[in-house]
Amino acid sequence: MNPVKSPSLVEKVFIDRDKLYSMLQEKPPTRSRLQEILNKALLLKGLSQREAAELLLVEDHEGIRMMMEAARIVKQEIYGRRLVLFAPLYIANACDNNCVYCGFRKANTRLKRVVLSIPEVEHEVTALLRQGHKRLLMLTGESEESPLDYFIEGLRAAYRVRVGAHNIRRINVEIAPLDVEGFRRLKAEHIGTYTCFQETYDPVLYRKYHPSGPKSDYEWRLLVMDRAMEAGIDDVGIGALFGLADYRFEVLALLEHARHLEETFGCGPHTVSVPRIEPAEGAPLSTSPPHPVSDEDFKKLVAVIRLSLPYTGIILTTREREELRNELFHYGVSQISAGSRTNPGAYDDHDHPDSGAQFSLGDHRSLEEVISCLIDQGYIPSFCTGCYRKGRVGVDFMDLAKPGLIKAFCLPNALFTFKEYLEDFASEDVRRRGDALIERLVREEVPEHRKEHTWEGLARVAQGERDVYL
Repeated sequence: MNPVKSPSLVEKVFIDRDKLYSMLQEKPPTRSRLQEILNKALLLKGLSQREAAELLLVEDHEGIRMMMEAARIVKQEIYGRRLVLFAPLYIANACDNNCVYCGFRKANTRLKRVVLSIPEVEHEVTALLRQGHKRLLMLTGESEESPLDYFIEGLRAAYRVRVGAHNIRRINVEIAPLDVEGFRRLKAEHIGTYTCFQETYDPVLYRKYHPSGPKSDYEWRLLVMDRAMEAGIDDVGIGALFGLADYRFEVLALLEHARHLEETFGCGPHTVSVPRIEPAEGAPLSTSPPHPVSDEDFKKLVAVIRLSLPYTGIILTTREREELRNELFHYGVSQISAGSRTNPGAYDDHDHPDSGAQFSLGDHRSLEEVISCLIDQGYIPSFCTGCYRKGRVGVDFMDLAKPGLIKAFCLPNALFTFKEYLEDFASEDVRRRGDALIERLVREEVPEHRKEHTWEGLARVAQGERDVYL
């Protein structure tokens, strides 16, 4: 994809490494100070970077319990019982980079390289539609074998596929950084969120983990969202790969990145992703991360991000095992992948489901198994894409979200998409339990002024209408 850097952007590295690490040398907050910070977070206005740093320094059991409870309240207040579901779609694993933690790295001669043909992309999308998916994250390695023209062809093909009354309604994109013109081309293809992880925000460690290839340029990657938003991309997603540096530093850097985007473009990131390093064939560092993150610290970092960025979606993938995912739903996670494969062609190839994968999975359940579990926990699995197609994106979305107005759309739309899944894809048992959950949530959680519209929309879905949304 060999981009040419845009001269229209002032290339300013906004991460102050020394400042962020120095924040982590302070003393933990007193109990009264901790309560003061949490009380502020419960106002749903977010936290400053320094306040987040204080939370990250908390180590005692009671203090962490208080943080988790506050995160639970914030999550429930803003997102309610909704969890958005998606599937990753890898269309190529050829890569010119040598990231030492990644199975796709160029030096990994054990990996079978695959670049899907456009008909093969269509077969993958067909397989995902038959499971019930409506939202995809399309990915590819950074290679001359999979240039932007090829990726755009894949996007168009994925949007074209129909299985009966069903089609993919939103494709988020995770590809290597582009220049502004490249992002304008992506924007024209009606993509959803553009996602790119910095991996680690520590510039010293970044160069160590990315020894060669286009990705070795720390600054070019750091400023990718500036170029994307300058090109008109409304929603962007940031993230760090936890395990490469002190997780507390990465959280503070993510918050600094969010602040930078908010100040520069009037809108912060739509999502933050929180992957941890998982074992990958042919990537020795992946089996012994230099800065491992325990489950307890992982839960804490999710809670701190939720308290600091209350209106930003937090994405958790199938890297994590089922039990931990279920717990994190309570404390901040709002979007999850389900039934995932991380190798090109895997959804349509049942004989070699893990051949050529980027990393190992922790949750191997099918989409229906995940949905069944969510029903048991009282969560509504949502495939909603209504906001994007109604233009409620970027700054406009945040203008509705922060005063709490977006909730009037979110729960009904989630219920409509869940009802559609139950009608067309679910087993009899899942359908029965799902319908009971829908009825309960309409009675208990849908605002009175929305109840009539919600019952009406659900009836339309039951009668065969598809893609109903407010």
